[in-house]
Amino acid sequence: MKAASLSELKSELKALSQSQLLDICLQFAKYKKENKELLTYLLYEANDESVYIKNIKEFIADEFENVNKTNIYYAKKSIRKILRLTSKYIKYSGSKQTEVELLIFFCKQVKGSGVSMRSSTALANLYQRQIEKIKKALDTLHEDLQYDYKEDIASL
Repeated sequence: MKAASLSELKSELKALSQSQLLDICLQFAKYKKENKELLTYLLYEANDESVYIKNIKEFIADEFENVNKTNIYYAKKSIRKILRLTSKYIKYSGSKQTEVELLIFFCKQVKGSGVSMRSSTALANLYQRQIEKIKKALDTLHEDLQYDYKEDIASL
């Protein structure tokens, strides 16, 4: 089965009544947890991005407390999982400012976690890629915001 293009879907959705649209959204949310999470973000959290960022930062901090620091293998797996979840929440937002803020916080948590990046090249590379992502996203922001975040990046 070939998927329809975005413009075709948009025109088809415009033609539907409100109740049909509601049924489709609920059916869409039923099948995947990620769809439900995105719908939750759009309905409840998209209006106040700062609260959303604060909640995600708390979640990241809690996850870093549970990282197994005794074994580098398990620490690496845990940090990758946290990064995967962080990236998912960034994708929901779609805002470059949110991306920069959450990735800076993630990098600070990695640095402060006590896990030695010298003993794991994969972990050091992961950290370096996030720094590059931050710089790339930072270039798209307004100059005032760039100046504010450059101080944070310098500390990383």
